[in-house]
Amino acid sequence: MIDFDLPKGWLLTSLGEIADWGAGGTPSRKTESYYGGNIPWVKTGDLGPKVLTQASEFITEQAVANSSAKFFPKGSVAIAMYGATIGKTSILGIDTTTNQACGVGNPIKGITFTEFLYYMLCNEKDNFIAKGKGGAQPNISQALIKEHEIALPPLAEQQQIAQKLDELLAQVDTLKTRLDAIPNILKRFRQSVLAAAVSGRLTEEWRGQNGAPLWRNLALGEITSFQNGFAFKSEWFSGVGDCQVLKLGNIKNGELRLNASPAFVDENIAELHKKYMPDPEDILITMTGTKYKRDYGFTCLVPKNLKTLINQRVGRIIPDKSVVMPRYLLIFLQSKIFLDEFFKGETGGVNQGNVGSEHIKSCVVALPLLEEQTEIVRRVEQLFAYADQIEQRVKDAQARVNHLTQSILAKAFRGELTADWRAQNPELISGENSAAALLERVKAEREAVVKPKRKLKT
Repeated sequence: MIDFDLPKGWLLTSLGEIADWGAGGTPSRKTESYYGGNIPWVKTGDLGPKVLTQASEFITEQAVANSSAKFFPKGSVAIAMYGATIGKTSILGIDTTTNQACGVGNPIKGITFTEFLYYMLCNEKDNFIAKGKGGAQPNISQALIKEHEIALPPLAEQQQIAQKLDELLAQVDTLKTRLDAIPNILKRFRQSVLAAAVSGRLTEEWRGQNGAPLWRNLALGEITSFQNGFAFKSEWFSGVGDCQVLKLGNIKNGELRLNASPAFVDENIAELHKKYMPDPEDILITMTGTKYKRDYGFTCLVPKNLKTLINQRVGRIIPDKSVVMPRYLLIFLQSKIFLDEFFKGETGGVNQGNVGSEHIKSCVVALPLLEEQTEIVRRVEQLFAYADQIEQRVKDAQARVNHLTQSILAKAFRGELTADWRAQNPELISGENSAAALLERVKAEREAVVKPKRKLKT
């Protein structure tokens, strides 16, 4: 539904009136000779770039001849019609075939332009998603696309709209790129803070002012106790219960993620295995992951007032608080110095990597006095809090920028971006140049094309 007054010269029409629509097909997968040819075959997963210049798969001429796959010319606009990809849109930058999940519109010459149709479909994405029908895989149809109501500007104004969108959305993309780079910068910042903290550089001046002694290097097993988790049986688990069992996926990047596939056991089982209940300020560490990918070795502190158990391959580190602060130890265990040492003990098969408790206990910890540990924790937390503030501001800015794209598109297709242009060029939007006049003229021209008569057999 169009919920605004049409600007002068615009026309209420449908997508079926401004482009010729079609869809492709999928050659039988049972026939190997249909695939691996030199004909590009576009699927919905390929869509997304403004101009699509390559397909992820290729088919043969034989496949085209024996299926509903068909060619669409360069300059057509493809839109995804199935599932989670509904509304993904690209201009075809090559002559290509497509599968049946891609609707393809070839703009009618004299009525609309490729770039305008592309931006129009981008603007209508949410409406198409809302119209998606079906259960497990909602979809839209060619018929629905053709019937979809749009506001069509005059041809000259379409060019102006497309040009303005090119300019404005390029600026938005530049802003997005800069914002998207900041999380990696912050990640490197946090790692540099950790490196400075555990090497002594962060508190070098403090030590000089306070006459603190040199640090000691001690094995982790000398300043902590270590406990391996228990192999709780999967049939004991439920989605709710008295006590949550902490598994590998619940511990990541210094956080305890209780909502990650939670598994609970009842009170009786928890009581029988209460020795696997970590205490507040114990440190948990993941001991298994993908070999060579360093996707484990994650640590976190156990918070207060939390009744949990530790599953197998989750280690429990119990700090001796007379010599090491839990929060300082957590900082050290998150540093590259420790993780490099940790992964030297990696064993396992082709895919699964493991680090055992004996190796973990042998890893060396650089240990200052408790007073300096306190200062290190204070400074690291202060710097991390600063980074967290920046990260949140970036997330807020990213959300605003993402909304900005849709806002700009909406303004364009209400005529707001070209209001001044219309006022300066009334002759290009009225009379024979209005959208209604253009549409009628092109319709008449197409209907006047005489199809060649079929020759009679003699």
